[in-house]
Amino acid sequence: MHRDHLTEDLTAQWTEVCALADIVPNTGVCALIGDQQVAVFHVFDSRQQESHVLAINNYDPNAEAAVLSRGLIGSLGERIVVASPMYKQHFDLHTGECLEVPQHSVAAYPTRVTNGRVWVAA
Repeated sequence: MHRDHLTEDLTAQWTEVCALADIVPNTGVCALIGDQQVAVFHVFDSRQQESHVLAINNYDPNAEAAVLSRGLIGSLGERIVVASPMYKQHFDLHTGECLEVPQHSVAAYPTRVTNGRVWVAA
């Protein structure tokens, strides 16, 4: 399992979300962590035979709806993105940046997989 590229915040609170096997590859799920919704994605790179788990805030500020976990995963150049199911803006899954409307970017969170379980620091 490949770790994501975010620097781990040693003060962050890690929350167990689910088993990695519970997330179909190349889809997302929504997890309630504290009082916020987090979109957690299981991205499988078939070229490198590697899995990545990435997490961003689930709230799409363009649509004003909590829907990003239901978006379609793809790539734009070297970026792994999710397209919002509402207005199709693309969010970088490593950084949370909204490519079309940068001022509507969302938070990205560190993730890890331990013993087949997905953890998010949010």
